[in-house]
Amino acid sequence: MKLHVRNISGGVAGEIDVRSDVFGVPENSALLHQVVVAHLANKRQGTVKTKTRSEVSGGGAKPRPQKHTGSARAGTIRSPIWVGGGRAFGPSPRSYKQRTPKKMRRLAIVSVLSDKARQGSLVIVDKLDLTDGKTRSIKSILKALEINSSTLIVTDGPNPNVIRAAGNLKKVKTLPAQVLNTIDLLNKSHLVITTDAVRKVEENWGGVYKGEVVDSEIDGNLLQSKPAELTTTEEEVAYLSDEQLISALVLQIDPPESSLERVPDEDIGDQLDEVSEE
Repeated sequence: MKLHVRNISGGVAGEIDVRSDVFGVPENSALLHQVVVAHLANKRQGTVKTKTRSEVSGGGAKPRPQKHTGSARAGTIRSPIWVGGGRAFGPSPRSYKQRTPKKMRRLAIVSVLSDKARQGSLVIVDKLDLTDGKTRSIKSILKALEINSSTLIVTDGPNPNVIRAAGNLKKVKTLPAQVLNTIDLLNKSHLVITTDAVRKVEENWGGVYKGEVVDSEIDGNLLQSKPAELTTTEEEVAYLSDEQLISALVLQIDPPESSLERVPDEDIGDQLDEVSEE
């Protein structure tokens, strides 16, 4: 399958042949959900800790007599129901790690890449050679590419100028192709990737998907333009009052005698004579 390639000025720079098993994979929502949940869970530190009644200092002596005070029985001031006491059923250090098979992680990445290609959110550029690392350089490139929302810029390897230029933009993130992941792909609306990075992606994740591809022939123009608006045809609708609606229903249930096919009286008599003779 072929996709259009653009330059940093916004013009068309040709086409590129890409692998269908990377950019033509059907969407798998259940797989994406499982991979994202595991990814977020693995980022949790799990170091939160509260003290129980046995770990809070003090409270060794009985605060008051067992009887004859009119108050509740209490054996320590570090009970969870006392101010300054321990925490009942509080959190303790634990691991939130979830193991996700390697094949599932790879399938999730190619699924998101294919979905962005179908939605027109994937922009392939021939190169990102910046002479300086100024923010206005990357802003002018995004403006030329008609991108106004959050963007993930993927290059073949670490590019110091691109990283420095995009560092002050909150909605722009840069990544080398080797560390591409599902979370960053889903968090950004658009994906800007160089042709060298496309080859790196195909080298790393190509051949993982073995099923049937979707949209084997994708029009490259769809990747550079907004999705067409749905056109609806207006039809005239007749509105009936309650009386007109009831009259129409009565005519359907009990049509008038004039509309029925009447048999002449002579024919009816002849038919009765034939029946009597039989």
